[in-house]
Amino acid sequence: MEVTLDEAKTYLRVASIDEDELITSIIGSATKLVQDVSRISDEDWETADSAVIRIAILYTIAYLYEHREEADHSQLNLTLRALLFGVREEGF
Repeated sequence: MEVTLDEAKTYLRVASIDEDELITSIIGSATKLVQDVSRISDEDWETADSAVIRIAILYTIAYLYEHREEADHSQLNLTLRALLFGVREEGF
């Protein structure tokens, strides 16, 4: 499951290239965080429910981008667990 830089920038409503490096880094972090919270293995990652996963990744990208100075990661994790409830595995 991959969210591209262009998709993320559209979602964030960012038109300039000034923050491309930051957004690219956030995409990687958001993707890993969503995979960890969903407990989906690397083998099952590409076949997971793409709509739910994509929404969770985009939400996480937006959250990390908007709250980069004062992010509440506990609240983010709770929100992700709620978003991913239907696809979250019992464990790795």
